[in-house]
Amino acid sequence: MAWTDDTARAALKDVFAAAVASADPRIVLARHLPAPPEGGRVVVVGAGKSAAVMAAAVEAAWPNQALTGLVVTRYGHGYPTQRIEVLEASHPVPDAAGAAAAQRLLQAVAGLTAGDLVLFLVSGGGSALTTLPAPGLSLEDLMAVNRALLASGATINEMNCIRRHLSAFSGGRLALAAAPARVVTLAISDVPGDDPAAIASGPTVPDPSSFEQARALVAHYRMKLPEAVVEHLAKAAEETPKPGDPRLGEIDYRFIATPRLALEAAAARARTLGLTPLILGDALEGEAREVGKVLAGIALSARTHGHPLPGPCLLLSGGETTVTIGPEGGGRGGRNCESLLGCAVALAAAPGIWALMGDTDGIDGSEDNAGAIAAPDTLSRARTAGMDPRAVLGRHDSYTLFQALDDLLVTGPTLTNVNDLRAVLIA
Repeated sequence: MAWTDDTARAALKDVFAAAVASADPRIVLARHLPAPPEGGRVVVVGAGKSAAVMAAAVEAAWPNQALTGLVVTRYGHGYPTQRIEVLEASHPVPDAAGAAAAQRLLQAVAGLTAGDLVLFLVSGGGSALTTLPAPGLSLEDLMAVNRALLASGATINEMNCIRRHLSAFSGGRLALAAAPARVVTLAISDVPGDDPAAIASGPTVPDPSSFEQARALVAHYRMKLPEAVVEHLAKAAEETPKPGDPRLGEIDYRFIATPRLALEAAAARARTLGLTPLILGDALEGEAREVGKVLAGIALSARTHGHPLPGPCLLLSGGETTVTIGPEGGGRGGRNCESLLGCAVALAAAPGIWALMGDTDGIDGSEDNAGAIAAPDTLSRARTAGMDPRAVLGRHDSYTLFQALDDLLVTGPTLTNVNDLRAVLIA
């Protein structure tokens, strides 16, 4: 294939779509369901950006099974269901609707017996959507914590360590509320390493972290938190349930989609397009612009020296980067746009290299795009439009640049979420 701007852009979008399709609950969930209980109740609860479509997939797989329960998803991510109620709440900054939903989820699993089954459907975004303050804390306290976390530069695992120790829902507490019923978790992973304790802050699994670790992270990132939160962490009155806690019963945790599986689907699609794929990893973390710079370096090596592989090829990676916002604040731009602009600046208009970086849930941070696409002429077109790419990157305003160039990747909510996908095409 002759790689032109049009064919390269089309290939990148095709690869991204293949990754998203591989994590569609309507396709993959049914094969992971347990056998329904004989005579017992089935209560379905869930939280995350994919919770509604996961609930619909359960209903489709069990058309004759009596089901009760409810799930909470992000505003605009709802999906039609018949037997399982769907609630919506705010993400990434929590709101009162999410707190109320978390309380209702706890109530839905209360009073069950050992013969009953609880299906917990969890996906990315579940932490913010079930922000239920621990005793002595307010929703306003946790909203302030969430804002501090998003601006801190902390990794998703570090954020969730702190969240678990401020919550009345996460860190195994949903499983405690459901005991002695059997709890089976069906999960779509959006975290590096697929750690169950990090996905939605682990409501149905033991918490290996501690109050002491949460305090150390707050100190390390110099977070300024509400006084009530500081006092709560210092008091450490009620630790989360730890591995081996008999109250949690047998842990049955099943992944129905993961970043690695999505990358493999993207790689398979790339081969059909005449590209040799190389998966660099599914858990790349770090400052977004720096990750973009590293990917640019690998792409330049491939183009110039044929290492780590010659073109035409496609470098694929997943994981969740971070954007550290200084006290001066920032403009518009999620971690994928920031990483992509960092990559474009480092490529310095090298010919024959295109890149797409996007969040598989269709929302990059809090904007309306999944990500964006960069081409060899991105920097020159930006300057023609009156923008200095380095200055834009410095003020965290990458969305504005890619919007002006009409290079945003806009998919709308995809109803799944296996974290970010970064694809760099070397012709």
